[in-house]
Amino acid sequence: MKFFIDTANLAEIKEAHALGVLDGVTTNPSLMAKEGITGKNNIMSHYKAICDLVDGDVSAEVISTDFEGMVREGEELIEIDDKIVVKIPIIKDGVKALKYFSNKGIRTNCTLIFSAGQALLAAKAGATYVSPFIGRLDDISTDGVALIEQIVTIYRNYNYETQVLAASVRHPMHIMQCAEIGADVMTGPLSAILALLKHPLTDSGLEKFLADYQKGNQ
Repeated sequence: MKFFIDTANLAEIKEAHALGVLDGVTTNPSLMAKEGITGKNNIMSHYKAICDLVDGDVSAEVISTDFEGMVREGEELIEIDDKIVVKIPIIKDGVKALKYFSNKGIRTNCTLIFSAGQALLAAKAGATYVSPFIGRLDDISTDGVALIEQIVTIYRNYNYETQVLAASVRHPMHIMQCAEIGADVMTGPLSAILALLKHPLTDSGLEKFLADYQKGNQ
């Protein structure tokens, strides 16, 4: 499973990359705003800064909701760097845009997926990735991981090449559950990735090893 980090914070991206397990980055307008990145020119420059830090795909989101606007923005975004993947919302004109970009060999990430039907339409339109938001589904007492499993099953039934990108991952259990059911990618905060390192027996075992070493060198 690929590990993407869901942020626009350059320091977090650098730390995740230094860890040696980072495969890509996802961003959105809310994450940009959180870092104080506003205005088209600043946002485009920030996308380039992110691309310069990582080796894998960087999802950059359009803000238009009409077909022509999405196409225009997407074509501008892919000029930033070869790593850019155009992030498109799952609305009617978004599906049209997915097909347009697919026909041109431009990679896309279909976002705001909350149902298997939406994921099926995105795959048929040629999306490179679909992003089901599992954490947001959990927030409304719906099983987000179950949606990932349903989408994975449907894609395998029909050999769709679209990759299932589990988004809105909140904690390490989300990551492990998505890995178990075969999600292609997960994207979440750095804290969720680092939490995979944690286990009390690792901590106590290391503490004992170090204590025993100190005893032998006194």
